[in-house]
Amino acid sequence: MYEALREEGNSKAKAAAISNAAANSSREEVARKGGESGAYEDWTVDDLRKRAAELEIDGRSSMTKDELIEVLREH
Repeated sequence: MYEALREEGNSKAKAAAISNAAANSSREEVARKGGESGAYEDWTVDDLRKRAAELEIDGRSSMTKDELIEVLREH
C-alpha cells in the first residue's frame, strides 16, 4: 500500500501514516476519517506560506500558490 500511495504522489510521511492506519482497518475507513485541514487548493497563499514556514521550506516567500502546493505535497 505504501508504494501505491507514493506512486500516486503522496509524501513519504503521508503514505506511511495512511499505510500504518490502514493496517488496522481499511484504506476506505482511513479516508472516511479524513483530515480537518482541507485540500491545499482551498487554502490561501498566506496559509500555505505559514505551513511552509512550519516545515522550514526555503524560498517560500517568492513561491506561487501552485509552487507552494507542490512543495508541501513533497513533505
